[in-house]
This record gives sequence, C-alpha cells and structure tokens, in this order.
Amino acid sequence: MQAVLMALFAAGIVAADQITKALTLANIPLHSHVDVLPGVVGLTYVRNYGAAFSSLQGMQWLFAAVFLVFTGIVIWEYRKKTMPLTKLEWWCIAAVWGGGLGNMIDRLRFGYVVDMIQTEFMKFPVFNVADSFITCGCILLMAHLVLRNKEFWKEEKKK
Repeated sequence: MQAVLMALFAAGIVAADQITKALTLANIPLHSHVDVLPGVVGLTYVRNYGAAFSSLQGMQWLFAAVFLVFTGIVIWEYRKKTMPLTKLEWWCIAAVWGGGLGNMIDRLRFGYVVDMIQTEFMKFPVFNVADSFITCGCILLMAHLVLRNKEFWKEEKKK
C-alpha cells in the first residue's frame, strides 16, 4: 500500500509541475516577468538547458543516465530492502523522483527545462515546481538520515 501512495505522490508532483509549466508556456513570453508578490516572488519564463544554476549545459544524455540509474537504484532498494529506510525517507525519495521525472519530461519533450519561479528578495536562479520537490526532498532526507535514522549508520557487528 505504501508503494501505491508513494507512486501517487510522485504522480501528483509530476502533474503539478507539468501544469505550472504549461500555464507558463501559454501565458508568459520568454524572458518576461510577472510580479506575484512584489519584492518577494515573481514569474519569469526561462529555458534551462543545463542542471542547477545552468551548469552542465547541453549534457542531456547525462541527465537521462543519472535519472535512469537513480530510478534503478530506487526500484532495487524498494524490492530488496537492503537499507533500513523509514517511511519519511521513502516519501523524500518519492519527492526527488517525482521532481526528476517532471524535469526529464521537459528534457525529452523540449530539449530544455521550463523554469519560472523567481525569488526577488534574494539573488537566486529561476526554478520550477519539480526543482522545489527535488531540493526539499534531498534536504529533508539528508537531515533525517543524519539526525534521526541512527539505524542507517550502524555497521554490522562482525562475529
């Protein structure tokens, strides 16, 4: 049952991501800006041909390979259960995977990722809903592994 709920959660992330990108494409011209909360956040449609901070531009094959390897590891781990992951950690992994799939759909469809959320209170690259889930899922997962899941870090006692 947990696997079904995680899959639905990831599908919801993909749907929210793709809907916001479709609305951006339909309503905001490339490089145009729309204030949402002036001085805080706005919408600016940009095309990202790379990864975070536009790094690794033009390396679409690398992003696809990383996503496929990550997907394989997630499936393998879920089936074999070799690591003691908690439910919260699995939900974080689902958030990262759903966000990754949302961006992978863009890469396959357009050859770039549609970004639109721009923070105005600090200098930060324009991002999208998928990026938010990837980032928050990773941060929460790492924090939980470091601070709460002591079982994950235990070494097996050798007899």
